[in-house]
Amino acid sequence: MKPHFLTFFCELAPGPLGELFDTEGVLEDLREMRAGVSLGLVDLTGERAQVVRRLNREGIPVTAWLLLPPEQGYWFHAGNIVQARARYEAFRTWSAQHDLKWSSVGLDIEPDIEELRRWARAPLRSLPGLLSRLILRGGRSRDAKAGYRALVERIRADGHKVDTYQFPFIVDERQARSSVLRRVAGMLDVPTDREVLMLYTSFVRPQGPALLWSYAPGSTSIAVGSTGGGVELPGLLASAPLDWTELSRDLRLAVRWTHDLHVFSLEGCVKQGFLPRLRDFNWDAPVEPPWVDSRRVDAVRRAARSVLGVSGRLLR
Repeated sequence: MKPHFLTFFCELAPGPLGELFDTEGVLEDLREMRAGVSLGLVDLTGERAQVVRRLNREGIPVTAWLLLPPEQGYWFHAGNIVQARARYEAFRTWSAQHDLKWSSVGLDIEPDIEELRRWARAPLRSLPGLLSRLILRGGRSRDAKAGYRALVERIRADGHKVDTYQFPFIVDERQARSSVLRRVAGMLDVPTDREVLMLYTSFVRPQGPALLWSYAPGSTSIAVGSTGGGVELPGLLASAPLDWTELSRDLRLAVRWTHDLHVFSLEGCVKQGFLPRLRDFNWDAPVEPPWVDSRRVDAVRRAARSVLGVSGRLLR
C-alpha cells in the first residue's frame, strides 16, 4: 500500500533552508523515495531561488506553497485576497526571473496569524471580536470566496495545478451546509485540484489517531504531523513533535484511505533522522485502527454538524 505521492512540507528561512539541503543524504533520500517538497515561500529571494533550482536539477517535484508576511496574515484567509493576488503576481515574476519549475501551487487556508496570537495571549478579550465577525463576515466571506476562485483560475491559466491545505472541520461545515466556523476564523472553502486535510495528531494527543481515522475516509490527500518545525504560536499550538512510533502509526493509518500523503515537516524529519528509515518503510506492517475512540469522535462530529446546521440557517 505504498503511497503514489509523498510530499514533505518545508517552512524554513533561506539560511536554514540551504543548510537543510546541504545535509548529507537529504537529496538522495528524497530521490530514492520519489518524494516531493512543498516549499513555504516565506520570501522571494535569490537565495531561495537557488534552492529551488537545485531541487529542479535533482528531479525533485516542488510545490510553491504561497505565504504572506506575518503582518498580512501569513496564511491566506477572507481578509487578505488583495495581498494574496499581489503575492501570486510577485511569485510569477520571481519564478520567471530565476527560471523556476513547479509541480503545483499550494494555497494555505488558515486564520490570520496575528488574530491567533491575540487569541493565545488573551482569549477572553478576543471573544467580542469573534462574535462580531460571526455576524458581519457573511458578505465579506462571499466576496473573498469569489476572489479566491478567480485567483485559482488565474493560477490554472498559467499552467499550474492548485492545492489547498485545509483544517478538517471544513468537511463538517460542508456536510452541515454551514459557514459559521469559517466566518469566525476568516477561512474559505475554495475548490481546487487537490485538497489536503491537515490531520496533525501531535496537537490533539491522546485522541489524534482517532481524529485521523474519523476524517480520513473520502480524503483526496492527508497531511500527517507534526514532526517539528513551522511557525511558533506559544500557548496555542505547543506540543511535542511526533516520534518515530507515532509517525509510523499515522502513515500506516492514512495510507489505508489515500495514496497521496504529506508530512509536516521535512526539517523535523531530518532533525530526528526519519528520512533514511522512510526509504525502506514497511507500509504494510500491521497497525490497529482506533475503532472505539474514532466512534466517539464520529459522535462528537455528528453533534457538531447538527449545531452548525441550525446556527448556519439562523445566520444566513
